[in-house]
Amino acid sequence: MARASITVVNLLCLLVLCGASESPQYEVVHVESDFEIRHYRDATWMSAVVNDLSFQKATLFGFHRLFQFIQGANLNYSRVAMTSPVVTSLVPGAGPLHSSAYVVRFYLPAKFQDSPPTPLPELNLRPYTWDSHYVAVRKFSGFATDDAVIKEAANLATSLSLSPWANSTTTADYTYSIAQYDPPFRFFSRLNEVWVDVDASIFPGKASF
Repeated sequence: MARASITVVNLLCLLVLCGASESPQYEVVHVESDFEIRHYRDATWMSAVVNDLSFQKATLFGFHRLFQFIQGANLNYSRVAMTSPVVTSLVPGAGPLHSSAYVVRFYLPAKFQDSPPTPLPELNLRPYTWDSHYVAVRKFSGFATDDAVIKEAANLATSLSLSPWANSTTTADYTYSIAQYDPPFRFFSRLNEVWVDVDASIFPGKASF
């Protein structure tokens, strides 16, 4: 198990050499002191479902499969450029971390948005169309450990409860997501985000962005 984790970390480290030049497009439509509301456009991601109680392990194992895909483990033998962030979504459920399943997502570059390469069947990956949506976003630094993501998600929930967006959160598909932007060997000035979907239609004018 430890050797597998080290291998995946090494793969993550190598990815920084490829550069993470593309990211999903969004607009900031509202700003509070410790969070903001963004509108993300329709986008296609490649996703890996992982059954595990640990956010960290799920992210490592899910990204290991996604890494193989972008390195050419697909029916087209296509190499896919690295993008950012890598997003891990917590699926509603039971357990010590409130879930037993995660979805690790990789944003596909513009070149593959309309026609993603088909992953090899053994990777068990699926393309995912993330429709236009609004998210509340809280930034945090450091490493996204199991304890850290629970703490930061709770902080965002508290901030939302004290704001005009208190009753706007939607968790039909997943509870929250963690977006990670940096390779594991960057120890300072790390950027992570907690994302929670919100329903902007309750605010007149916002849904038109």
